[in-house]
Amino acid sequence: MRTKTFLLFALALCIFISPAVSQVTDAEGKLKEQKADSLSGWKTGGIAGVNVAQTALVNWAAGGEGSFAVNGIFSLFANYKKDKISWDNSFDLGYGVLKQGDIDYKKTDDKIDILSKFGREAYKNLYYAGLLNFKSQMTRGYDYKPEGEEDVLISNVFAPAYIIAAIGVDYKPNNYVSVFAAPLTGKVTIVNDESLSAKGAFGVEPGENSYSEFGGYVRIIFSKNDFKSEFMKNVSITSKVDLFSNYLKDPQNIVVNWENIIALKINKYINVNLNTHLIYDDKVKIAKEVDGVVTASPRIQFKEIFGVGVSFKF
Repeated sequence: MRTKTFLLFALALCIFISPAVSQVTDAEGKLKEQKADSLSGWKTGGIAGVNVAQTALVNWAAGGEGSFAVNGIFSLFANYKKDKISWDNSFDLGYGVLKQGDIDYKKTDDKIDILSKFGREAYKNLYYAGLLNFKSQMTRGYDYKPEGEEDVLISNVFAPAYIIAAIGVDYKPNNYVSVFAAPLTGKVTIVNDESLSAKGAFGVEPGENSYSEFGGYVRIIFSKNDFKSEFMKNVSITSKVDLFSNYLKDPQNIVVNWENIIALKINKYINVNLNTHLIYDDKVKIAKEVDGVVTASPRIQFKEIFGVGVSFKF
């Protein structure tokens, strides 16, 4: 297992270090002749926002419970495109909690997603490219049980965490769309929690802390926050679809990961956010009780967060 992991990281380093060294060497002389304000090719931006919802009930005859919920998002991108070079970088965080009645705060959202993709143009809008992607979460996650029963730990910090390193081609018709296809892809699933590892959570062998795969990968991204039309000028949209097939085991079972972030600026301070996240992974078994019988099997996972709050688009 350690050998596979080492080979995967060696592959990732080769992808990024080689073109970076070449680029620095070629650029050293040119940079001396350029003024700082003449450098171009970068497109940057992002969204930061907090949504809050609160309900208070005092002697309310119709019944119900008071609640308080807060969700935060933070999304950055920095993309470079000039001459034959293309370099895309993104950093996404999300976190949310809910408190209802006398129950302690419960987590409703938790994600880390970091991406870097470097390419060199082969033909018009088509690039040879390498990609490195890291996904994980920041805190523990539980299967929350009714009062009187103990909650069950189902995830933790870096449990799971996913690392993908890939070599392929990237089609970029403009600054907002990217279609990356990689026939050579290494994927490592990390479960950095002994209790979850012992159960074989997230596809690892019981007692192991990681699981390596080799296969094909496709990533499609649309990201835009500078619409020109009057109707869309206050809208930011990011949509990402990841597809992965493991050549070595059940290649027909495609792992799907699809995220969407839509932000609408109402005025200088108020915004509306809609976040959705759909996952299907045949290695992740979801327990479900039907007629008193609990079964665990792969299931479609879906999360939707809609909120009104304060945001800043830049």
